[in-house]
Amino acid sequence: QVQLVESGGGLVQTGGSLRLSCAASGSTFSRLTMGWFRQAPGKERDFVAGISWSGGRSYYAEFVEGRFTISRDNTKNTVYLQMISLKADDTAVYYCAASRSERISLSRFLYDYWGQGTQVTVSS
Repeated sequence: QVQLVESGGGLVQTGGSLRLSCAASGSTFSRLTMGWFRQAPGKERDFVAGISWSGGRSYYAEFVEGRFTISRDNTKNTVYLQMISLKADDTAVYYCAASRSERISLSRFLYDYWGQGTQVTVSS
């Protein structure tokens, strides 16, 4: 079992920045592919970014447009999502997810463990 706890969400104005963190426990973190997803009210849970075991590979959804950066610190069992130039459309609950696969998957169905989510609200 893997436990994931997100933090760092909040209310920010358009153009502002936030850094989300996700602390993992219960398994070998360095053997988990990590991802961030988001879900706005009435919409599906969408892939935002993913990072490989070592952090050497990452992948982003098109809508990120270079504004977000995913990173991980395997010594702290933590993955981060740095978000800048936030827009109102970025408002959502952001979820951290972990997969035992070596591949970075865009599908939420291929992630094995999920955090409880953290709310990000961008006011215009």
